[in-house]
Amino acid sequence: MISSKITGTGTFIPSLRKENKDFLAVDFLNNDGAEFEDPNAIIIEKFKAITGIEERRYAKKTYNTSDLAFFAAEKAISDAAINPEELDYIIFAHNFGDVKDGAIQGDMLPSLATRVKAKLGIENPNCVAYDLLFGCPGWVEGVIQAQAFIKAGIAKKCLVIGAETLSRVVDKHDRDSMIYSDGAGACIVEHTEEQDAGILSHASQTFAKEEAHYLFFGRSYDQHANKDIRYIKMFGRKIYEFAITHVPKAMKTALDKSGLDIDAVQKIFIHQANEKMDEAIIKRFYRLFKKSVPEGIMPMSIHKLGNSSVATVPTLLDLVLKGEIADQEVQKGDVVILASVGAGMNINAVVYKF
Repeated sequence: MISSKITGTGTFIPSLRKENKDFLAVDFLNNDGAEFEDPNAIIIEKFKAITGIEERRYAKKTYNTSDLAFFAAEKAISDAAINPEELDYIIFAHNFGDVKDGAIQGDMLPSLATRVKAKLGIENPNCVAYDLLFGCPGWVEGVIQAQAFIKAGIAKKCLVIGAETLSRVVDKHDRDSMIYSDGAGACIVEHTEEQDAGILSHASQTFAKEEAHYLFFGRSYDQHANKDIRYIKMFGRKIYEFAITHVPKAMKTALDKSGLDIDAVQKIFIHQANEKMDEAIIKRFYRLFKKSVPEGIMPMSIHKLGNSSVATVPTLLDLVLKGEIADQEVQKGDVVILASVGAGMNINAVVYKF
């Protein structure tokens, strides 16, 4: 049976640290432009208690999203020990394109996947490069698409990237701006005839009624700012309630498709959006099986890296595989779940066996 497996991973974590204390002097405003009653110290303290974020990473001014992606892609290719000319597809998940420092619009012409292919020096015209816009679950969806190409017999090696520079699309007057960060993660997905290994099953969903606009582009909370410049905005409470209701069900659907028991799952790599939300998702997932959450089942990177959208899951996976997160590891034969939720509203999950 034709299947697919991840043979190499790589990340690029920007070097610029932005700690919570660096927001103490920011002029945070409510969505109507009014000032908050609480001082920033209290706002930041509450923010950390909910999200778990202590610091985040920002890209240097000279780097764009496609640059971060290229650095991660190089590492994944090296890790997989393949010739990049053998790649059949480059699937690049992002949401805003290359947003140059200080710019007010994203640049997606040519596609970011094409830019990465050019940076990698790939001459093979049969290596097809395209961008994937799927919100934060974009990289996981890219892995699902790579598997589809491989199972269809039209590809044997695919490069899947998730990268973003969210620091350049946030409203500095919006306290939610503290959530977002920059980063890139990548992997190589290859054809395999190895039995009972690799991608075992998946589930994907799009909820597009009122949920479609839970994440959107809106004007700054500063009523004197240019009203034509837009920033990433969200209805945080609605997203929280949506995620804890629907993500556990999608994860269960994927696991049921695999035919495996819940006790077979060793790790869950979930989108690093909000620590409390992720904990609630995992708790509800195990509750569907009338089980308690096993200790150490959910590695976390959000505390130091923040929410880098499509980059969080591949970055987290690579860090664990490379032994860079304390007390977390994956062994041969382990079953893991990759899961994400984000703008769309989109949800997906993959059951994978190493």
